[in-house]
Amino acid sequence: MPPTKKQADLAKIKISPRGATRLKAGHVWVYRSDIVSAEGVLPGSLVTVTDHRGKPLGTALYSSSSQIAVRMISNEAVEDLSTLLRHRIAEAIAYRESLVHDTGAYRLIFSEGDLLPGLIVDRYNDILSLQILTQAMDADSVRETVLSELTARLHPASITERVDPRVRELEALAPRSSGLLQGEKTSTTFAMNGVQFRYNAFEGQKTGAFLDQRENYATAAQYAHGEALDVFCYQGGFALHLAPRCARVTAVDSSRPALEVADQNAALNKSLLNGKEIEWIEANAFDLLKDYSSAARTDEARRYDTIVLDPPAFAKSKRDLDPALRGYKELNLRALKMLRPGGILVTCSCSYHVSQSSFLEMLASAAVDAHRTLRLIEVRGQAKDHPVLLNVPETAYLKCVIADVRY
Repeated sequence: MPPTKKQADLAKIKISPRGATRLKAGHVWVYRSDIVSAEGVLPGSLVTVTDHRGKPLGTALYSSSSQIAVRMISNEAVEDLSTLLRHRIAEAIAYRESLVHDTGAYRLIFSEGDLLPGLIVDRYNDILSLQILTQAMDADSVRETVLSELTARLHPASITERVDPRVRELEALAPRSSGLLQGEKTSTTFAMNGVQFRYNAFEGQKTGAFLDQRENYATAAQYAHGEALDVFCYQGGFALHLAPRCARVTAVDSSRPALEVADQNAALNKSLLNGKEIEWIEANAFDLLKDYSSAARTDEARRYDTIVLDPPAFAKSKRDLDPALRGYKELNLRALKMLRPGGILVTCSCSYHVSQSSFLEMLASAAVDAHRTLRLIEVRGQAKDHPVLLNVPETAYLKCVIADVRY
């Protein structure tokens, strides 16, 4: 549908009392099970949302396929979607300009966190990487508005798009390939906290780097010491930050391509590493920790002063919660057995369905089983360029716990 439409002409979606209560409490999602009527509403439409009595609750973007059928975009009437999008993009850029000062790479637009549901934009110096996650944001008119506003305000060398085929399938969108949307540049080198990283727009996970850990990288380095082990190291984010502070760093990942990029990143930071070599190991983390923790009982070479655990999301849905917690506990239990007295554990979860309280309970249980005492130093979340909406808990997904280990 076109991005400009008078509110009186917008299709209306009526929702249940439960859905209305959720919106009135500050959330921005309505699930399909709470839709009372949506007859004739086109996929990706801008719609007026009403309660079961017909009272308007605001304006939203509609998905005909997702279980999240309605994503609120304003509590008020919206007559011109294009104008609203441009305003929200300007606000998102201004927010980062006020808070992000230590990097050339950061999240510029964070979907619901910036009241732009279904749109993610990451900045890598003069390259912008865009992800479209909903029917409404995939409309040609919306794409044109987003691209023109980003171009006018930031003048990037290029704008690329990273496509998640599974998301497009869930949103009933036509298949699309990752590629350049404008410009020709697809690679650069960026800095986080003074550490250099190689970037290629079409390599790696997510949009190429785990930008949400940027502030945690720097904080972990403040406490790191001695011999360090970075498990699930990906392209070396934690390892490269720890190396200047540690006597030795070993980093583990199951992905050879990720380790090859990590080694290239190490080469970019020769002066920072001051001659230190990071040992990169290609291995299954669970198998390696099982072997190392068993050997640590008698082999001092398998004991460490700092261990980082930064695994991928174990819980993609609520039904994955119990096995996810078992997996987290196994990892943390083995790491605790490998840490020397006074050691530092940095342990993370990017699974939204694993709450902070559940994660801490798991960690406490692992400490008991390992016969260790943990003193919390910091309990952290995602970097500030991934803003959290207080009434939308789904926007807070990353947990990073830094603890001191005592026997």
